[in-house]
Amino acid sequence: NRENIYLQASIETMQRFVVDNTNATVIERKKYIDACKNKGFKIIGYYFEPDFAESIKRNEQRTGKEYIPEIGIKSVMSKLEVPSYEEGFDEIYSVISSEGTFRIEKQP
Repeated sequence: NRENIYLQASIETMQRFVVDNTNATVIERKKYIDACKNKGFKIIGYYFEPDFAESIKRNEQRTGKEYIPEIGIKSVMSKLEVPSYEEGFDEIYSVISSEGTFRIEKQP
């Protein structure tokens, strides 16, 4: 509910914002894209290339509520849909993790 209030307020005031969420499927992303596309926002997506071993390694460093059971990581990876421009994105970037560093590449 808090996210919806923030999203609506950001759209109404034309305030730029970032959705920091996995949004693994087209349907999950559609909510944000549809709400913003006709309001003049530039829609930019960052797709984190999945690497199960790296994800498990990073997750092992988490504690408390930040730690995700392995089944949760597997579940998200199994339903992951690569974002596409057909969804309404203006720009899409791939984020590739390798040995603790990240490389960002703009998708054509």
